[in-house]
Amino acid sequence: MPEVFLHPGDYHFGGAGTRIHTVLGSCVSITVWHPTLRLGGMCHYMLPARRRTDHGPPDPRYADGAIGMFLRDVRRANTTPGQYEVKMFGGGRQFPESGIPAPLDVARHNIDAGIALLERHDFALTVSNLGGTGARRLIFDIGTGDVWLRTLDRSRDRDEATA
Repeated sequence: MPEVFLHPGDYHFGGAGTRIHTVLGSCVSITVWHPTLRLGGMCHYMLPARRRTDHGPPDPRYADGAIGMFLRDVRRANTTPGQYEVKMFGGGRQFPESGIPAPLDVARHNIDAGIALLERHDFALTVSNLGGTGARRLIFDIGTGDVWLRTLDRSRDRDEATA
């Protein structure tokens, strides 16, 4: 089975037979999966939005660009956002003891931007594991839609499977 590893700012969309891996801190990953066609994708974005003056093609380093790429691929597959199961993970604070003021809390801004963009474009969020502290490791199987989550935190270390 082909394995794809997403680094921060990466994106992958494809068919059954691929597993996508990533590790998240304050970044966020969104998975989309079409249960009938068994196709889907994952993004790993780092920031909520690019500068308003940047009018280039969608850039998956940003939530708005990653959602734009999902929309492009959903349309190419002759499907609509509402046909997909959508899961969202990440946005963990990496240094909670530092007392980061709310306006500078990138993790929180990443979460809020992703949720707002999904709602705006009619993607229905079905599962989420967001916020908190520490990192997360994800594996997404495009063939089944399953996502395996492992939290990587000094105070806890556990595996979870999501449906």
